Amino acid sequence: MQFSIQQNKLVDAVNDVMKAVSSRTTIPILTGIKISATHDGVTLTGSDSDISIESFIPAEEEGNQHVDIQRTGSIVLQAKFFSEIVKKLPKETVDIEVQDNFSTKIVSGSAEFNLIGLDPEEYPQLPQISDHHAFQMPIDLLKQMTRQTVFAVSTSETRPVLTGVNWRIEDRELICVATDSHRLAMRKAPIESGEISNITSVVIPGKSLNELNKILEDTNDLIDIVITDNQILFKTKYLLFFSRLLEGNYPDTSRLIPTDYKTEVIITAKDFLQAIDRASLLAKEGRNNVVKLTTFDNNSVQISTTLPEVGKVEEDVNCESLIGEELKISFSAKYMMDALKALDSTDIKISFTGAMRPFLIRPLDNDSILQLILPVRTY
Repeated sequence: MQFSIQQNKLVDAVNDVMKAVSSRTTIPILTGIKISATHDGVTLTGSDSDISIESFIPAEEEGNQHVDIQRTGSIVLQAKFFSEIVKKLPKETVDIEVQDNFSTKIVSGSAEFNLIGLDPEEYPQLPQISDHHAFQMPIDLLKQMTRQTVFAVSTSETRPVLTGVNWRIEDRELICVATDSHRLAMRKAPIESGEISNITSVVIPGKSLNELNKILEDTNDLIDIVITDNQILFKTKYLLFFSRLLEGNYPDTSRLIPTDYKTEVIITAKDFLQAIDRASLLAKEGRNNVVKLTTFDNNSVQISTTLPEVGKVEEDVNCESLIGEELKISFSAKYMMDALKALDSTDIKISFTGAMRPFLIRPLDNDSILQLILPVRTY
């Protein structure tokens, strides 16, 4: 294998596939990046068994030549060294040549590296997924839906299925739900195109979705999404992102969401978030970072924290509307701030069903997203 390639294109592709390479893998060859050259261009692959990423650099695109292929072939190079080398090469063009015994020469300007490669035949094959059952959605919508839900997945491995985001498709609508059993985030969006008849419910690891979000650029181009029994594939023009799915039945979260409310507050999200943030300055010294909310007749709520050994903070925040029973409720400041940041809304509605019942936070003008938080018992 021998080719010349533009350094910036190579660096971008290496950065993408490195998100799937783990140094802790039990399969030695997966600590490497597979590089394959055909007459169409160069493909880089990284994998840790759970996530596999394939990035393609076309030989030519819109009249610009990115790669000059002299000899086709493939090699696996140690990711740790190869990724550092390509970022620091001195010239805009990189020459890569595989010689005897997988020895690989990397030349740029007057810099020349020789890396000992590995046999590409030993690199695991990526899953072969038929895209008969692909559906499409805009990339920026996918990124937004992920950002608004993935933070609520569980970080505990005691219930592995909760470390992922549940995707359900009902009536051509994608419903994304994440919960760690103390809070829940849900986001819905219509699916505009694609074949989705055989898909009901899957659970995608939160880690996979976070890595995908880092790679995808903000654009309203469509991304193809293909789901099988144990894999999901996200496919753009030059990128394939595979993730395994989590096994197990995701809990039925619909019954957690209350439908009747005793107290409803409409409030400006920014003012509320800043008050929670200030109360958290003391609250986070406590065990659970807990703040208390108290409603008042004069259309205001008080956010407060008292720590016997530190002090206390109280702040009144005006509401646009406050109806229903008086309420005192305590909750995690972190959970509330996470939820408010995910909503992306100027005004929010908070619906309470009592001091020890879950409560809902929603944008005032958008019913496609909601956040649910369980209160904390403080007595």
